Amino acid sequence: MGERMVPMMSQHHHLSDQMVYDILSRLPVKSIIRFRYVSKSWNSIVTDPYFKFNQAKSLSNNSHNGYVIYTKYPQKYIPCLQYPQHEVEDLCTVVCNSDNTLTEVSRIEIPFLYESIVGFCNGLFILASPSPMNHSSQYIYLWNPIIRKFMRVASIRGQPSTSSVTLGFAYHPRKNDFKILRLVCFKNEGKLLPAKAEAEVYTLSTASWRKFSISVDSFSGSTICRISESPSLFFNGALHSIAFSIDYKFILSFDVDDERFREIRLPQNYLVGVSLRNEWLAILKGSLALIVIGDDQIDLSSVCHIWVMTEYGVAKSWTKKCVPMDKHSKFLSCTIDGELLIKRYDLKVRIVSFDPESLKEEVLGIPDPRDVIYTTNFVESLVLLDQLSNESYSLG
Repeated sequence: MGERMVPMMSQHHHLSDQMVYDILSRLPVKSIIRFRYVSKSWNSIVTDPYFKFNQAKSLSNNSHNGYVIYTKYPQKYIPCLQYPQHEVEDLCTVVCNSDNTLTEVSRIEIPFLYESIVGFCNGLFILASPSPMNHSSQYIYLWNPIIRKFMRVASIRGQPSTSSVTLGFAYHPRKNDFKILRLVCFKNEGKLLPAKAEAEVYTLSTASWRKFSISVDSFSGSTICRISESPSLFFNGALHSIAFSIDYKFILSFDVDDERFREIRLPQNYLVGVSLRNEWLAILKGSLALIVIGDDQIDLSSVCHIWVMTEYGVAKSWTKKCVPMDKHSKFLSCTIDGELLIKRYDLKVRIVSFDPESLKEEVLGIPDPRDVIYTTNFVESLVLLDQLSNESYSLG
């Protein structure tokens, strides 16, 4: 007896929208992009804001030590209308294997001139760039390299009264949205006038900026006069920066949910005995940390003090570990395993992974690194899928 033939589904039978939604939501991002062209109904699902913001695809597993994302110094140039000698730079993503070797995941050309990579969050990068017409001004870009889309979210005119500018980038999980925080401090142009600090917040879902003065809950100091220009650290639902008043230094946190500023106290007398060269906020094994690199004031040796806040927001919970550190070192990030990623400047620039427990270090195979960021979880997303590239908004 022959095998029974199953008739093909007639043309008037088709998948329901819910079935299509469920199928598409299980696919990799690049496959979803291809399937949007199957029909208008499939395209409407893919471009639906709720669907887009919920399709963050993680590449992570438990067999590695996170991802390093970096650019190298450019080797060639291409012509560009705005920049006659536009530098070609590739954004490289590598996975850090458990044996400290690197495996390349992707290599994508950055489609515009940029000055620095500010951060990466849920599939989106934020980059800053000087204006081609006025180098005292700044462009801010959001870029999704997986779908090859970017948008310019701000064109900011430089002001001579500005003393510091700090950028931060965050994902708002409750509203499934992204926010950019720009903190600006202005110089005190007269002794009778206090310094001024302002915040500017961009929300991706509304494509709009809002500006307001910085008011800190239960602030122990006087008026904020300067904020560290290192990118704000996103942790525990808030962006964190080191801020200064006239006689006081603290961690300024910005809650991305209620948009309120709060003060977190630094370790008491944490710079006693150390000539500070630089300091950074970090996340170390799930806790807020402060990395201090400087010189011991007694024997003049180069040291690194690792302060960890074991209970978030509680100043008395800071703990300290002191390790030796080469003086030509710049801290980059902490890995999942608690190692420090360091940019070392000696005969040539190198990226090393330093274990503060064993004091061992491994040189990572990243040639000629320019910008280097680390992420525990590399995510691909559809965000910006239906945005027009180079959309621009101005800030005064």
